[in-house]
Amino acid sequence: MRTLAPLALASTLAAALLLTACDDGGTTDGDAKKTDRKAGSACAIGDLGVQVGAGAAPAAGDTGNVTVTLTNQGTPCTLEGFPAVNLVAGDGTTSVSPEPGAKAQPLTLGKGATTSFTITYVRGEAGSAKSLAVRKASFALPGAPEDTHDLTWSYGDVARKGGGGAVEASVSGFESSGD
Repeated sequence: MRTLAPLALASTLAAALLLTACDDGGTTDGDAKKTDRKAGSACAIGDLGVQVGAGAAPAAGDTGNVTVTLTNQGTPCTLEGFPAVNLVAGDGTTSVSPEPGAKAQPLTLGKGATTSFTITYVRGEAGSAKSLAVRKASFALPGAPEDTHDLTWSYGDVARKGGGGAVEASVSGFESSGD
């Protein structure tokens, strides 16, 4: 019996260690933002990975596309509406409107799911008063307009409509990717 008692003590100790090592589902300060949000609520930029790909317009008058791909790294969330895109130049900020006739469709992103949107623009002539010398683009997600993500703009000047204030650019709705 004496050999059994140390074995029983070792088993009890091992079980206690296993129980204390279990995850209680709580959060740490570093991941609180990703897990505190309720599933199905509006997506937050801080929970999304961002990648940018471009088919830049090679010359003035040509059309280019900048595609932003978002990957959900948090709990499932929803995008309802269009991304709010602004082009930033030395002389101010100009909003980009949705594509004419486009209708936003609600999109739910599960953890690990991706979506994308595209900024389509007409390249302007560098240094022309009929162009906007864009240096940065920023975007916000619907439901979270105060949280923005900045992108360096290295795709040339953007033409202005009729040589005036509005830019010849538009933004698509969110496209589902993958499954």
